[in-house]
Amino acid sequence: MSNAVETPVAPSSADFHSLEEKILKTIELLKVERSAKATAERAAARLREQLAERDEELDSVRAELIALRKEREEVRTKVEKMLDQIESLTAEE
Repeated sequence: MSNAVETPVAPSSADFHSLEEKILKTIELLKVERSAKATAERAAARLREQLAERDEELDSVRAELIALRKEREEVRTKVEKMLDQIESLTAEE
């Protein structure tokens, strides 16, 4: 059995430079990803806003459709009454 103590190998300047390059690349990648995330969040917020506007428009169109259907039914009822009156007048003759 050897009682020799292993001496730690000092990192070379090439190892340090390689590590430094990796750290710098990681930092740049992090910056790019943060920027992409911010862009995506802005786009998502804009889309949520547009969706809310479309929902409001849809509600408005639905209300208008309901009103038009009601109006059409009222007109139909009035026309039927007038036709009945015309028919009763022509039947009396």
